[in-house]
Amino acid sequence: MALSPWATGFSGDTVATANAVIIGLALIAGALGAMLFPRAWEEWTEAVLGLWLIVSPWALGFGTHADARRAAVVTGIAVATLALWTLATDKDYSAWLRDGTAP
Repeated sequence: MALSPWATGFSGDTVATANAVIIGLALIAGALGAMLFPRAWEEWTEAVLGLWLIVSPWALGFGTHADARRAAVVTGIAVATLALWTLATDKDYSAWLRDGTAP
């Protein structure tokens, strides 16, 4: 996500570029945190960031820019789906479903 403005050609849109870089770096930080110190809150953070990416084109006003919108929405769907899937299927994380506690 952080490189998508240059990879897909919307780096001229300042708002879309800033959103992509900031959220992309936050996703990288969350993924590194999840690899080093696995906790359910990192997956929840990634799910929220994914949901933000889905709505951000319209919330920030770059919904008419097809490349920026597509990059944000497709990445957001993938990130949110994978984070929620991990929460639901990982034996360590899925305990919150059973007993309401997060590791």
